[in-house]
Amino acid sequence: MTVTNKSRRQKKSPPEGDTGQETLYLRYLSEKQVPVNVKLRDGECVTGWIEYFDDRMIRLTREGKPNLFIYKQQISTIVEQSRRQDEARRRNARKPAQADTALPREA
Repeated sequence: MTVTNKSRRQKKSPPEGDTGQETLYLRYLSEKQVPVNVKLRDGECVTGWIEYFDDRMIRLTREGKPNLFIYKQQISTIVEQSRRQDEARRRNARKPAQADTALPREA
């Protein structure tokens, strides 16, 4: 009599390649015009909001700078900017350059 040691657990199949979550997230970012930081594989980081996307690329719209078409294969991460960071950046951009105010020297 031979006893076989079969595992009671069945092997899990690998997850599907396309779950649709990427499309849903990019659609949300695009519709709400959420400011994002896009970090590229070469280490460069660009900021803007996603105006358009398809299965191969995104269009990143930037204020005061040229818009970018970025291939998805070149993207490392996409991170939403916090509102505080965005508001602070806008406030700093509006501030005029302040002259150094030196105290008068005593003789």
